[in-house]
Amino acid sequence: MTISLFYKKGLCPCIGLLCPIAIVAQQADSLLYRELPHVEVVEKARPSATREGAPLQLLDRNTIEGLGLHDLPEAVRRFSGVTLRDYGGIGGLKTVSIRSLGAQHTAVSYDGVTVADAQSGQVDIGRFTLDHVESIALSVGQSNDIFQTARMYASAGALHISTQTPHFDNTRPFRLQGQIKGGSFGMIAPSLRYERKLTSTFAASLHARYLSAQGEYPYTFTNGNRVSHEKRKNSDIKSLNTELNLFAALPRASSLRVKAYFFDSHRGLPGAVILYNDYHSERLGNRNAFVQAGYERRKERGFSFGAQGKFDYSWTHYRDYHSKYVDGQQTDVYTQREYYASAVGLYAVNGNLSFSVAQDLFFGALDATTPLCAFPRRLTSLTASAARFENSSFTATASLLGTCIAEEVQRGEAAADRKRLSPALSFSYRLLPTQNLRLRASFKDIFRVPTFNDLYYDRIGNKDLDSEKARQYNAGLTWSGAFGRLHYVSLTADAYYNKVKDKIVAMPTMFIWKMMNMGEVDIRGLDVNLSARLLLREAVHLQAEGSYTRQRAVDITKKGAKTYGHQLPYTPVHSGAVSVSLMHPAANVSWLLTMVGERYSLPQNTEANRMEGYAEHQLSIRRNFRLRQGTLGVQAEAINLGNVTYDVIRYYPMPGRSFRVTITYSY
Repeated sequence: MTISLFYKKGLCPCIGLLCPIAIVAQQADSLLYRELPHVEVVEKARPSATREGAPLQLLDRNTIEGLGLHDLPEAVRRFSGVTLRDYGGIGGLKTVSIRSLGAQHTAVSYDGVTVADAQSGQVDIGRFTLDHVESIALSVGQSNDIFQTARMYASAGALHISTQTPHFDNTRPFRLQGQIKGGSFGMIAPSLRYERKLTSTFAASLHARYLSAQGEYPYTFTNGNRVSHEKRKNSDIKSLNTELNLFAALPRASSLRVKAYFFDSHRGLPGAVILYNDYHSERLGNRNAFVQAGYERRKERGFSFGAQGKFDYSWTHYRDYHSKYVDGQQTDVYTQREYYASAVGLYAVNGNLSFSVAQDLFFGALDATTPLCAFPRRLTSLTASAARFENSSFTATASLLGTCIAEEVQRGEAAADRKRLSPALSFSYRLLPTQNLRLRASFKDIFRVPTFNDLYYDRIGNKDLDSEKARQYNAGLTWSGAFGRLHYVSLTADAYYNKVKDKIVAMPTMFIWKMMNMGEVDIRGLDVNLSARLLLREAVHLQAEGSYTRQRAVDITKKGAKTYGHQLPYTPVHSGAVSVSLMHPAANVSWLLTMVGERYSLPQNTEANRMEGYAEHQLSIRRNFRLRQGTLGVQAEAINLGNVTYDVIRYYPMPGRSFRVTITYSY
């Protein structure tokens, strides 16, 4: 059916539609291969946040460990311009939105391949563990890296998660790491990572993690002048993550990576606490498995090639127990499948100029046990053409994305086919020859297709929805350097403007709510990021990170409306984060502060909808002990040190003060 849908809907012309357009060169790669006579050297490199034409924020493994970060949402909160929606508890849903564009505009890539959810368009980043993550990067708009899949061009911003690649010395052909985390509210999370060198060419790694938590944390609920102390119910979770990776360093600067991933969780949905009623009986089961493979051959000059493939299976089981149902319970099962293939070619004319073309095809399907399920199928073709020019003082990147989408349904009428071209530009210019002070600017025109829920959800869906259109403008200054004992300082400041049209919102009709294109949003903001490393004395240094966001994201749909000019829900005007880490041979001590200003829970910015701001402190201490046969690491953390009472989402109270202990043994 995939092939017939492809030809019947006329998507073939979209392949190869685009031609390379202007400007591009060698990119800052996560892995660079250099060929020398009789020797092949593999060298790691990290992209520079100050040289990028569009905003890029990065956390590497050393920073993650130095700050004592526990999970991915904790790490993402360190980035500026990010709105993290957290529905409370260890197992609560957590989604990320960049610059108030919505979670559906944010792509999440896992080792270079996008994580998809055609049903809701949102990815729960809480299911990813940090135990074996090498780096986390957040990019906004047009990335400097043009050797990437077409799907990575098709979003307003992207969260890139890269896991560790095995490295071995001459002492032993394997590495073993065991870890156990325990903490408040019955949380325990053992994990194991095993790496093995199979041959001179092949290596493998296995990672497994189990998480269990009761999640019954105390909270304070205020209703007028009445204050009560309650305990969160139905907030338990049990989950299992496993990954098996195969790595191959092939001749001629080629590499192959194959990943098999499995995630299984069963959790309670605690729901909203309203009028002291925190009883909820909803349960959610998630099961996700995928297999992906990626091949790359990169060259500094000449032709480079990359190919990827993936099969993704996702199963969601929702249950609600209540006397209002005929059999005392309601059960809904949703199944998603996706087949994905991508190829990208890059030609480097010389050390300054490069061109690339990427072609992606993916087919997604949704099945459900709900009575009116449309059983939609969607075939998407993405073609991206890009170019980049770079020298010591100037970098410029341009791209053009062609999107062709066709859909079929087994019940009802399918949405219309969609075709669109989306351009993007960025540049960075070094202002002073002796200083790394740069001016940068970027533009991106992008859109997001309505999800299956938007189009086909029982009675609420609307097949006539248009895509949301977003235009992103960014201008900023970046500087990095060193002086005195500050042997590294990085500062970036970006002003941005986003305009969203045809925003998809749920609107009440005569009898029921309906999805409609009724929204228009104006977003203006400022992001500032500072990073500094101070050498106190030999082997002792201080690492400081800071981020600040000022953002006005207002509804401009209709003048005179009650919400016109009002701030979007859950979008604070002011937010920021500060972290300070003392690195000492005896121990590492880190302090983290997260600050969120007041915001509103509904589109109308009234006093009744206002939510107070909050500041949350976290303190951690870590020490490593060298043993004869390995290394033992012990880390202790105190989260929400001030025991602050707050909600990220209204009526979903967050935990108060809690503690964690992590013990890691590496052999």
